[in-house]
Amino acid sequence: MAKTDYKTIDQYHQAFPADIVQRMQIIREIIHQVVPGVKETISYQVPCFKYHGYLIYYCAFTKHITISNPYSAAFWEHFKLDLEGYKVSKSAIQLPNDQPLPEKLIKKIIEFRKKENVAAAKTKKAG
Repeated sequence: MAKTDYKTIDQYHQAFPADIVQRMQIIREIIHQVVPGVKETISYQVPCFKYHGYLIYYCAFTKHITISNPYSAAFWEHFKLDLEGYKVSKSAIQLPNDQPLPEKLIKKIIEFRKKENVAAAKTKKAG
């Protein structure tokens, strides 16, 4: 794989075909709808969104887009049924490019992660 040095999410998107960019852009828009004021950055050379800490990453591959984060045990328990049929690891969920993008699920995931980050920030501030 060629060495990259992306500085922005737009630069990252430019490296992919239009159909993949469209899918990533939908995810990006959902994130901004659910979390107004979210900060966009590049981390580990992939798109990253921060809100009271790391909220979510995404990255594109030929056959899928992965949304990732070091998800909590509570996250996995909450989404156990929703994620049946998806390939997952302890920090990643693969969304196949040959299937419709599960926009409602992505929104629910972002909402959950937002709540987790806000709660963690309050606990950290109180401690």
